[in-house]
Amino acid sequence: MVFVGKGYLQMKRIAVFTLLAALSLAWSTPATAQRLDMEQSARKSQKDAKKQQKMYKKADKNQQKAIKKYQKSQEKAQRKANKQASQRAKHTV
Repeated sequence: MVFVGKGYLQMKRIAVFTLLAALSLAWSTPATAQRLDMEQSARKSQKDAKKQQKMYKKADKNQQKAIKKYQKSQEKAQRKANKQASQRAKHTV
């Protein structure tokens, strides 16, 4: 079955042109664009190490903050318990 309509041929032409444009773009990019040389690789690893160290420092800081908050709440609870115990002692005497 052969379609010989003006719209069909134009759609075919557009598809071929699009495919040709995509292939020409793919072939024009150099194959070595993805490779990293030694200097770039070292720089990237240093950057990643620095980023990881920063993340560890932030996590440590958050952990210290949580520990202080916990200690403060424990001290507050202890003061409250002592206060209640002293008030009970006053009333029983």
